[in-house]
Amino acid sequence: MSIEIPTTLADWQARAAELSFESRAFIDDAFVAAESGDTFESRNPATGEILAQVASCDEPDAARAVAAARQAFAGGAWSRLAPAKRKKTLLRLADLMEAHKHELALIDTLDMGKPISSSLGDMAGAIGCIRYQAECIDKLYGEVAPTGEETLALVLREPIGVVAAIVPWNFPLMMTAWKIAPALAAGNSVILKPSEKSPLSALRLAQLAQEAGLPQGVFQVLPGFGHTVGKALALSHEVDCLAFTGSTAVGKQLMQYAGQSNLKRVYLECGGKSPNIVFADCKDLDRVASHAAAAIFHNQGEVCIAGSRLLVENTIRDDVVERVLKAAENMQPGDPLDPQSFMGAMVDEAQYRRVLDFIRQGVEEGATLRTGGVPLDGPGYFIPPTVFDGVTPTMTIGREEIFGPVLAVFGFDSEEEAVAMANDTPYGLAAGLWSQDIDRILRVTRRLQSGQVFVNNWAGGDQTMPFGGVKQSGNGRDKSHHSLEEYSELKSVWMSLSL
Repeated sequence: MSIEIPTTLADWQARAAELSFESRAFIDDAFVAAESGDTFESRNPATGEILAQVASCDEPDAARAVAAARQAFAGGAWSRLAPAKRKKTLLRLADLMEAHKHELALIDTLDMGKPISSSLGDMAGAIGCIRYQAECIDKLYGEVAPTGEETLALVLREPIGVVAAIVPWNFPLMMTAWKIAPALAAGNSVILKPSEKSPLSALRLAQLAQEAGLPQGVFQVLPGFGHTVGKALALSHEVDCLAFTGSTAVGKQLMQYAGQSNLKRVYLECGGKSPNIVFADCKDLDRVASHAAAAIFHNQGEVCIAGSRLLVENTIRDDVVERVLKAAENMQPGDPLDPQSFMGAMVDEAQYRRVLDFIRQGVEEGATLRTGGVPLDGPGYFIPPTVFDGVTPTMTIGREEIFGPVLAVFGFDSEEEAVAMANDTPYGLAAGLWSQDIDRILRVTRRLQSGQVFVNNWAGGDQTMPFGGVKQSGNGRDKSHHSLEEYSELKSVWMSLSL
């Protein structure tokens, strides 16, 4: 591929024309077809173009990958390698990703329809995650418990074994990094199952991991469907840990599979219907509105922490809604390869139809459609920013996770009402709070049932902050050194000493 840095639509189109894709599974250090020979299509949702016929793995492929991962773990080439040496390899992988970041971003944009500017941001996040976790691993110490002179008590931290990571399609490589970086850093063997909607960047990552020097069997990639290869991994008695990001319904099924097999650990980051609460004491309503619009329209609304419920104090509600509508005018979908496009295409026809069905229900149930709601003409699955006002907690669009660019606006009159409305959901992934009153901020932050609370911003945070939810939004944490705890075991060693 050309080495010039692409900056325009024409540049990215030229890069896309040069691109080729690895479409085979990566098992036991080799790229291979699925044992069945089955494949599935990977399509560009902006154009309908078929990008590749991708290996569709199933139970035999999972069994082979699990056996290779178990052998690699037992062999110790990675699991017993000094943490500083694992760090060196992972940093080499991050450097290779940095060198190929434009290619990796382009693959994700073509594969799932997100704007290239968003994909480039994802690459920065993915690379930063791998570097952060690599640097953490040789700085975590064990413990010496306090005892008398006749004993020595140690608390050791060891890798779990074989980790299966099942990742979503909306942030393909960034979500992959959030799972595999701490799992690999801790010394585990990792099997990655990318979404069938966006598998191509994971397979390119496998090539880079091989080049970086990860030992045979330590990192493998199985493209395919959740009900086939995903289920096989979840039911395997030789998989010790399952890390998942996706829907709550699938998360519940994975926990059942864990119980039916070997009680493997299951860490879940599931759905959300996140409230974004705006109090009347806010000073800069233009800033509030631009952040509130971006919170739902970024990545076409295909975001687990999307601020899909905007709760506004009624004294400023009309004003805020008008400003949100104005902000949305500058967030229209366009060609995903155009760096100026804020939104791209929905990931596929099924998701496109699903979002349009929610919009129809919103109208039928009596919400006021203020903008959007009508898909764009032409090829591709494009839906513009859509805003409903007058939404009530009983309406479908006010309760269900839509995973599209659809904002539901609610009004409230008191702090108590706002908190009750915000918590009236089975989810608890994220929440936002806009206020200049520090007392109110501290009160409401503690009362919101959410794994993350963003105060006077949306989606703030970096690699130092854990990411995850409560209630039916899951039980795991990505990012930060806390994620390393999920991929390691504690071992207590009590020694009797001769005196």
